[in-house]
Amino acid sequence: MSVRIELQYLPSIDYFACLLKYGEVALEAQEHFVKQTYRNRCHILAANGIDTLIVPVIHSAPKIPIREVKIDYSQGWVRRHWGAIVAAYGKAPYFEYFGSDFERVYHKKPTFLFDLNWEFLTICLKLLRVKPIIRLTEIYEEQLSVGQFDALSQIHPKNTAGHNIFSKLVVYQQNFEQTFVPNLSILDVLMCQGAEATRILKQAIN
Repeated sequence: MSVRIELQYLPSIDYFACLLKYGEVALEAQEHFVKQTYRNRCHILAANGIDTLIVPVIHSAPKIPIREVKIDYSQGWVRRHWGAIVAAYGKAPYFEYFGSDFERVYHKKPTFLFDLNWEFLTICLKLLRVKPIIRLTEIYEEQLSVGQFDALSQIHPKNTAGHNIFSKLVVYQQNFEQTFVPNLSILDVLMCQGAEATRILKQAIN
């Protein structure tokens, strides 16, 4: 069975568990941009708790095709996001190995949100050493065919139940001594656990 899901910004463990669970993935490339979703935001763990990083976008029309959504660089968000990531993970065990991969993407400043998310997804899959079969959708379908699961917008910030739709809770050592925070951006487990991130991710799959 394959799954349809949107591209997200530095996605969560639940997102990657979904990709691995189904193996064949249709990334939705023909939808309209949906505000206040993980398409342009993620959560990381800072010293004072959860920090939400939001990529500002330029709203030129009520309904914008996702591949035409431009990033607003006038707000200086790149410095804010990279600074927050360094503050959160600069002293984490694997930041020195993985940090530069992400920093390069920020410095490139892709024009479109879709391209930014695609580059980060590619890096994360490479670091996790997992290779799901991924294709971009060519048309938007309201109803999927038999054998396809629709996960579009299911992993959502307003899901207050903990977002664990596709993954079960797996506790690992995080960067700060406080109550464990589940389902953060995959950055958290990569920077804190390195090569163990793949094992943790596979353990989390429902």
